Amino acid sequence: MHELEEQPTNDTAQPRHEHLVLSFVRRSGRLDARLQRAWDTYADTYLLPLNAGEGSLDIRDDWRLTDDWIRSTWGNDHPLIVEIGTGQGENIVAAAAQHPQTNYLALEVYDPGVAHTMLRAGKQQLGNLRIAQINAPELFAKADTATVNEVWTFFPDPWPKMKHHKRRIVQPALAEAIHRALIPGGLWRIATDIEDYALHVHEIMDARTDFRNTGDVTVSLPTGHVGKGNADLAQDMPHADFVESARFDGRVLTNFEKKGLDAGRVIHDFAYQAI
Repeated sequence: MHELEEQPTNDTAQPRHEHLVLSFVRRSGRLDARLQRAWDTYADTYLLPLNAGEGSLDIRDDWRLTDDWIRSTWGNDHPLIVEIGTGQGENIVAAAAQHPQTNYLALEVYDPGVAHTMLRAGKQQLGNLRIAQINAPELFAKADTATVNEVWTFFPDPWPKMKHHKRRIVQPALAEAIHRALIPGGLWRIATDIEDYALHVHEIMDARTDFRNTGDVTVSLPTGHVGKGNADLAQDMPHADFVESARFDGRVLTNFEKKGLDAGRVIHDFAYQAI
């Protein structure tokens, strides 16, 4: 929540991986009795059988994200929005409830987050939401062209240590795969409350010729990176102006975001449009 050497030239081409760098650490996530009941009750309805095997976050070799698969899974031709790292599902469940004519796919690797999302969706009997417990870059690597309308990546793991910045989910390889999956004009929405991650997003995305930064808000950021525990050093670094977006009104204010605001952190929103 992967590096590609070259852009695939057709829907069936598979990217070549130089080195698999995971954006998460697989922790044991035991479920309490309430979440276990939610899992037992709703897994058949919401959890998609895409995994290569029991306990694996890899995708089955015989699966691809195609228009036909979307149509057979949701039973319609409605637009599809995919959220990478849905946490406990607050955002995607609220969106699915508000927009029944849109299909939503939640990507989350942690058992408690998946269970919380199923519980929230099940209580509202939502029919337009599905969940996949798989590694997100693998899903987009197996996506056909123009199958997804939007991708959301809200408050990804910041991996604050300098040596771990390569683990951040926003990377050139994923940007290439997401661009292929998005319809023309589709959006990749990103949000972070970490200033250093905001700089990372600008470095990865702003110079790309296949995405357009649609923002109109000017922010000042340090032009150098800092690691865990020394964020204050950024105040004395040279700064430059960058363009970001106003807060996405389709994102609910979660407890996680509220804690960031209460701690005095600035929320950085991005909307990159596929060209």
